[in-house]
Amino acid sequence: MTDRPTRRDLMKPVQLLGLAFVAALFAGIVTLVSMGFFQSKPGDQIQRALVIAAIVAGVTFIVVLVMVALLLLAVDPAQVTKTLDRPVLLPDDEGDAPPAAAPDDPAPDDPAPDARL
Repeated sequence: MTDRPTRRDLMKPVQLLGLAFVAALFAGIVTLVSMGFFQSKPGDQIQRALVIAAIVAGVTFIVVLVMVALLLLAVDPAQVTKTLDRPVLLPDDEGDAPPAAAPDDPAPDDPAPDARL
């Protein structure tokens, strides 16, 4: 058995919902703290802070859930099980890359390099 997670393991709904819930809880608590919920204030301001924190938490929950689901859809199932032994951003074969021209060399189709000055 491999130690890497499969696509099915990556897409467990409970984990996605848990991540979204934790992010929403964090956003709600930050909103409550920033609105002074834990300070002694009149009842109207406390109720308004709770409503705004609930709205922020709900929006955060939905946004995080949709973003994570869309990112998981971008993963190709064939690429999940494939191992990579090279850096991801480099070309597949080093011979495929075009040779870099030296900055002092004139372009091959430029007959007079000094005429550019």
